[in-house]
Amino acid sequence: MNSSIFCNRCGAQNTPSSQFCAQCGASLAGISQGGAPARSDFPSQAAPQVWSPQISPNQAATPQVWTSQNLNSQYGGFWIRVVAAIIDGLVVNSVVAPVAFLIAAAIGFAGLAVSMPGQGIHLVSAIVGGALGFVGSWLYEAVMLSSSRQATLGKMAVSLKVTDLAGNRLSFERATGRHFAKYISGATLGIGYVMVAFTDRHQALHDMIAGTLVQRV
Repeated sequence: MNSSIFCNRCGAQNTPSSQFCAQCGASLAGISQGGAPARSDFPSQAAPQVWSPQISPNQAATPQVWTSQNLNSQYGGFWIRVVAAIIDGLVVNSVVAPVAFLIAAAIGFAGLAVSMPGQGIHLVSAIVGGALGFVGSWLYEAVMLSSSRQATLGKMAVSLKVTDLAGNRLSFERATGRHFAKYISGATLGIGYVMVAFTDRHQALHDMIAGTLVQRV
């Protein structure tokens, strides 16, 4: 005589004294010994698998909510970029000014030697000095921004760097385009620069034109 009873729900074998199935917890009341033989096609009563995201021990339990305030904090704001621009201006002028002075002096001596009028000497000196400053500021910015530091000396001093929209280093060509796009920002009576304070990612007009970002390091 079979001394076991089988669950009508899952078919699991239980002892005759069991009131509930040890497998699925179903009531065994009213089931005689040997009743409801186990079947291989009973559905599994295992608890359903509920997916939950894996949280590493180093992650905070509370979710991170990104707001415009902490999103913008990774970009350089208006005033910190003004400080960087002042530093860069001092750096460029400290190099260009002495060279321009020497060139102007050489032009002056040469002009006197050929009896060039004084106005002509001043005009040539101004043109050469302006061209030197134009080329010097362009090469300084384009070379520094496309270097591994991704920043001019002024931006390094305030922990900023310039990247493309994907966070990559600029090419020399893109850095050149950004530099000359600054003339457009200036031609808007400076509004192109002031846009830094109001755009989502603190982009100036020349950043939008060149597709660049100024990020905090």
